[in-house]
Amino acid sequence: MTTAPTPDRDEAALLDAQAEALREALNLHNHRYYVLDDPLISDAEYDRLFRELQALETAHPALATPDSPTQRVGAAPAAAFGEVAHRVPMTSIDNAFEDAEMDAWDRRVRQGLGMDDAALVTYTAEPKFDGASVSLRYERGLLVSAGTRGDGRTGEDVTANVRTIRSVPLQLRGHDWPEVLEVRGEVVIPVDGFARMNAEQAKRGGKIFANPRNAAAGALRQLDSRITAERPLAFFPWGLGETSAPVGARYAEVVASLGDWGFRVTDLFSVVEGLAGLVAYYGELAARRAELPFEVDGIVYKVDALAARERLGYTARAPRWALARKFPAQEETTQVEDILASVGRTGVITPVAKLAPVQVGGVTVTHATLHNQDEVERKDVRIGDTVVVRRAGDVIPEVVSVVLDRRPDTAQPWRMPATCPVCDSQVLREEGVAAYRCMGGLACRAQLAGSILHFASRRALDIRGLGDKLVEQLVDSGRVRNVADIYRLTKEDLAGLERMGEKSAQNLVDEIEKSKDTTLARLLHALGIPQVGETTAAQLAEHFRELDPVMAATPEILEQVPNVGPAMAAEIHSFFLQVHNREAIGALLAAGLVPKPPAPRAAGNAPLAGKTYVLTGTLESMTREDAKARLQALGAKVVDSVSKKTSGVIVGADAGSKAEKARTLGVPMLDEAGFALLIERAPGGQAFAPPPDGEGTPAQSG
Repeated sequence: MTTAPTPDRDEAALLDAQAEALREALNLHNHRYYVLDDPLISDAEYDRLFRELQALETAHPALATPDSPTQRVGAAPAAAFGEVAHRVPMTSIDNAFEDAEMDAWDRRVRQGLGMDDAALVTYTAEPKFDGASVSLRYERGLLVSAGTRGDGRTGEDVTANVRTIRSVPLQLRGHDWPEVLEVRGEVVIPVDGFARMNAEQAKRGGKIFANPRNAAAGALRQLDSRITAERPLAFFPWGLGETSAPVGARYAEVVASLGDWGFRVTDLFSVVEGLAGLVAYYGELAARRAELPFEVDGIVYKVDALAARERLGYTARAPRWALARKFPAQEETTQVEDILASVGRTGVITPVAKLAPVQVGGVTVTHATLHNQDEVERKDVRIGDTVVVRRAGDVIPEVVSVVLDRRPDTAQPWRMPATCPVCDSQVLREEGVAAYRCMGGLACRAQLAGSILHFASRRALDIRGLGDKLVEQLVDSGRVRNVADIYRLTKEDLAGLERMGEKSAQNLVDEIEKSKDTTLARLLHALGIPQVGETTAAQLAEHFRELDPVMAATPEILEQVPNVGPAMAAEIHSFFLQVHNREAIGALLAAGLVPKPPAPRAAGNAPLAGKTYVLTGTLESMTREDAKARLQALGAKVVDSVSKKTSGVIVGADAGSKAEKARTLGVPMLDEAGFALLIERAPGGQAFAPPPDGEGTPAQSG
């Protein structure tokens, strides 16, 4: 077993200072990004600093500290959770559902403080985040433990998991915090992050999370904190536990201090006066509820003055100085009248429950997603069932569960249809995922807008000016009923559309005409064949050379193409079997589309045979696709990632992490002028002769 050499004292001091500088920089940028939402540097630059610190700590483990940003990535699974004792109990809060209950609470507070009826109590108001409560203990500014609420006196030790949450400071900012400080708050998942999680789960056929609260609580209870680190968790403080010294005289001062010490404090926090202030805040937040980035299930009101809280004290279970005003329920029960197969823009078919209308969170809900066939079976949802339906903000309503004891004898199971309900094409399940897809991509009306946008995209037919809004207008107006119809559009057809003048219309007509002269690889990519991206399309074009042999190929023949396995071969074959797709391709060719075969295959002694290049950034003189074609024509292989085996990296403007990785690995890099010289000199065999000064010198050469 080998160990890292021990540095001498001067070198150790230098390394320690270097690590400390990196930690300070990363902590600053982490705070600006995750707490203030105001980043100072790019993600690529942050990643570079992070990798530098990670490499330093790996080479010299003694430099790693508990508050290092590298400690957020998670650790190996624990055998079980330990316990954390709450020296100041984590109590519950009484709930109110009507204005009258708030009136009664305000009256009790004034009476408890000996105030007359005309006096106004100063309260604080903040959203009641719907997540999982935790208590964070800091000693001398360092996070030492984190525990769940548990029974209020003892919770589970989730320190390793909480350390992965980017908005939790591992070390407090500033210097005026108490030596011992317990910060209580809520771990939550943003609505858009929750939607992405469930979309990914649905794609993989995994369990769909019922709501962000359950997902956040589940993430906190992962024995493997590396899983927790992958979840989009955030932390919002809502109070204090044990402290070794007072933090302020008012709760508003406490909140301000927590913000100064590095916590993410909600900008919805407010100080209000009396009952009128409580009611007004409720109305304002309730009106904004659907647009909030996090789920909230109500508002928490608290007496602002901490001394007044001491006088009011506690009941057996809750503080007298706080109240949670709850919003209307986001879940209701209703009956499934039918289950429909809904075809999305990409051809993925989603089961959707047609419901007996029900009010959920102030909105009438008539349909709810069931995500995929696996989820229908897992929840055992049947036509005729009574179900729990949930709606959260702008997220599509979903069926949460079935009320089994109310299932009628006539309830009918549902299965994914074998053919598309829109175009009658074959429906296939994608290999390795839960999604079912309609294979009639070019002719299915439900997929038309999506098919056209993909067809016209930069790496497909590259029809500039044919964007989202315009395609929607063309489809909705009936001007375009299939992909081939775009080649029949005239200036007059386009000029009358929104934001389309005569000049813009003529420019688009010219772009459409120009796209007829294309390559077989681009056309195959543009067709939207499932699993066939740009690279596979190029490999198919290189192997078959013409369109007809691709369309006629059996799965066995398709598997002879590099990187085309049985599942992909089956999908390609099925795509071309669909009559509607073949008709649409025929219409494109009849409209004048001319797909050129690839350039002649480079011989084994081609100038750049055996070389591998990576392109990054934007080139001025040509597109990256054209640059790729030039390199391939000379026998080179063009790949997406940089490794030690890469022959060179062509660096354009605004290059990203690939250029940085090339610099780190010592891989030669050429700017655009250097690339031009490479192409020019390649036939002479000087593939990487350095260009003269002023003629495109590499930014750095290995």
